[in-house]
Amino acid sequence: MRGRAASPGPWVKIRQDGRDVYSQAVGWRDREARAPMREDTIFRIASQSKALTSVAVMMLMEEGRLLLNDPVGKFLPEWQQTSVAVPRDGGGYDIVPADRAITIRDLLTHTAGISYGYGPAADAWREAGITDWYFADRDEPVSAVVARMAALPMDRQPGEAFVYGYNTDILGVVVEKISGQTLDAFLRERLIDPLGMTDTSFYLPDDKADRLAVVYADEDEGISRAPDAGDASGRPYGQGHYLNGPRAAFSGGAGLLSTAADYSRFLEMMRRGGELDGKRYLGPKTVELMTVNHLADAVDYTPGMGFGLGFAIREDLGLAGEPGSEGEFAWGGAYHSTYWVDPKERMTVSYMVQLIPSGDNDLQGKLRTLIYQAME
Repeated sequence: MRGRAASPGPWVKIRQDGRDVYSQAVGWRDREARAPMREDTIFRIASQSKALTSVAVMMLMEEGRLLLNDPVGKFLPEWQQTSVAVPRDGGGYDIVPADRAITIRDLLTHTAGISYGYGPAADAWREAGITDWYFADRDEPVSAVVARMAALPMDRQPGEAFVYGYNTDILGVVVEKISGQTLDAFLRERLIDPLGMTDTSFYLPDDKADRLAVVYADEDEGISRAPDAGDASGRPYGQGHYLNGPRAAFSGGAGLLSTAADYSRFLEMMRRGGELDGKRYLGPKTVELMTVNHLADAVDYTPGMGFGLGFAIREDLGLAGEPGSEGEFAWGGAYHSTYWVDPKERMTVSYMVQLIPSGDNDLQGKLRTLIYQAME
């Protein structure tokens, strides 16, 4: 973890029993400017945003404002009836009605059949301008995109398969509709500010611009700085629009910025069953419900792993085939950041880095190995 000082760096924070046992930032925040990675660096956390949005949904459930089996169309009328693209043997696809309504639980478990627009009907999604996870360049709210999305053919029938995609962005719109607040305002009022996550936001304040980590690409020819405006394929990531973009879209699925320190506070709250520093955010039984496997036996997923209400769940240590503990819950982000909570070892790990694509980078696996080999 100390050997790549000439490379764009990670920041790793490990807590056990609520205490920092390791916190280290190495390498460069901006290699070209010779600006070192520091323990106040801010990162694009992409799909790590999903955990906060999922908690927001469960807060509303605890208040009696929704049930997990509620149809999404109860809150977003456009979603009352949906369709599915069924591939034909000789190519192309047919569009059929969905067997049943998509539920809140389907969205939390990514079993609604909704991808990021790359399924059998990819042409229709592309024509609608709805592909990929990135929203920061859009000059419209996520709710407007989600409303148009409902008319497009989904990839699979509800409950049939694990299909990773826009599910949590739709949940963010549900939170907005029920609460009457923007997702930004809801998360700030209910989670971000009370938890003391002082550097977590959807867009970067001007006075923090010099703390944002540069995005790099780890490719066959080596590590290079990602372009400002995205890559040749048309993907808009690059250095992104988090400072100078429209600031109109609050993506619950992939829109937040944060730090390893901030995110570790959120993880510690979850490890402690929904409480931190004397303030309760969720009930312990709600956290228990979120962090067990909800996938049916017929749903194919990663060996040894299940999926809960917003998190991957380690079900079988041997089948998963890497160090860890059964009962651990985790996820990561497109920029190669990751996190996990190991209740058995009373530990949280927050690993922040900015690599997209990350190539065959194996630092996550090596980090996991180093952490568990150090335990006695």
